[in-house]
Formats: sequence, C-alpha cells, structure tokens
Amino acid sequence: MLPTITDTHCHLDFPDFAADLDGVIARAAEAGVARCITISTEVRHGDTYRAISERFANVWHSIGTHPNHAAKEPDVTLGDVLAGAEHPKCVAIGEAGLDYHYDYAPPALQEASFRMQIEAARQTRLPLIIHSRAADDDMGDILEEEMGKGAFTAVLHCFSSGRRLAERGLALGLYVSFSGILTFKSAAEIQEVAQMAPVDRILVETDAPFLAPIPHRGKRNEPGYTAHTAAKLAALRGTTLEALAPQLEANTNRLFWKMGA
Repeated sequence: MLPTITDTHCHLDFPDFAADLDGVIARAAEAGVARCITISTEVRHGDTYRAISERFANVWHSIGTHPNHAAKEPDVTLGDVLAGAEHPKCVAIGEAGLDYHYDYAPPALQEASFRMQIEAARQTRLPLIIHSRAADDDMGDILEEEMGKGAFTAVLHCFSSGRRLAERGLALGLYVSFSGILTFKSAAEIQEVAQMAPVDRILVETDAPFLAPIPHRGKRNEPGYTAHTAAKLAALRGTTLEALAPQLEANTNRLFWKMGA
C-alpha cells in the first residue's frame, strides 16, 4: 500500500490542466497523493479556486495575490482577502511575498500587498503561503519585523532561497516546503536545508504545472509527482518515504488545520 501524502501547493486553475483535470486528480490518488491545495495568484479569480475545491472532495484552496501580480491588484483590500477566507475549503492566505527575479511589479507594491496578507493571516489564523525569489534579505527583515507586531503561521513555499533565509524563517516558527527542485543535481544548498530543517516543519509540494521533479523534469508537472519529491526528501534525511510520510501528513494537518475542521 502506498504511503499517503499531500501536495500542499499546486495551480489546478492553470490552462495546462483545463482538458485533463479529472485525470490529474485520479492519477494523484493512484500515486498516493490523497489531497491537494490549489493556490491563488489573484484574489479576483477567487470564484475559480472555490469552484475547483467544491468540485473535488480532496482539493482545498487559498486566497491571495502573488507578488508578480501585485500590480494587477493594487486595490485589493484586507477585507477582500478576509471575505475570501471565509469559504469552508479556503485553508490558507496567499501565495504572497516578494519576487525580485522578475520586474512584474514594483518592490514597494509587492511589499504593501505582502504585509496586508500577513495581517490577513493573523486575523484568520490561517497559514500564509510565502513566495520568495531573489529577495532573501528583504524577506527575512519583513518577516522578523511583522512577527514582532503579532504572531502568524507561514510556510516558505517551493524553497529555492539560501540557507540563511531558511534559518531565519525556522527561528520564527515557519515551515519550509520542498518542490521538484529538490531532486535537481544543481540544488545542493536546498538539499542541505532539507537535511537540517526540523522534521516537524517540513512539507512537500509540486508547484504544478511547473518544476516537475526527476524523472519527469521538463514535462508538465502534476500533483501525483509529489511522491518523487517526498521520496528524495526521505532519502536526504536517511529514511524511507514509508517512514517519513506520516510525519509529512502530521505537519500538513497542523499547519493547514482547517482541512480537518
């Protein structure tokens, strides 16, 4: 019997899955990926995320504005996010954060959106899904400052930053989630983080349709491939997927507490 795990971050609303969503969910179940969280990139598309989570019993969703889309949603308010979070299958805020790799939104606009969504996480007690790319120092500074204003829970999703940001995030009580990047030969520093992070603070995800793990690298990613990343994570930590999977599920249930509510 396959161990049960959760894809804690995918984008099932993307057009890559439009013609094959039933098959994607079925293949995930066959691979032992029993649950998925489809992640918001724009609050204005909230109806789409809700519809997908209502269509499938084993899919949940989040609500928030991706930093690369912050310029598309400059007028989204805290109230808008809080309203979206009221849905029974909305289990997280975000993804939100900073992305300096691309120039899709001014850093100041990204920061304002990010801080607003941190406040939404505080008020709802839902976890914040953090996107951080090429912004390690600013991200760490903002997280430490905001945590000083009031506690919130969060995950550094699709971790691809330096070890220092992981250490700063873990010191604040954050979780770290690993995607298919973990299986890449070029991911030595990320693999080190996967080895050093506390076992009760690690998660797995796909970020599908992006970043398919080996042996599917270069193809469309899908939730069922979470199993490959989880197996790599187990091997890096000197254990087996069968032994690690219950811990990953316990971590997922603790962070995304509303999934069991």
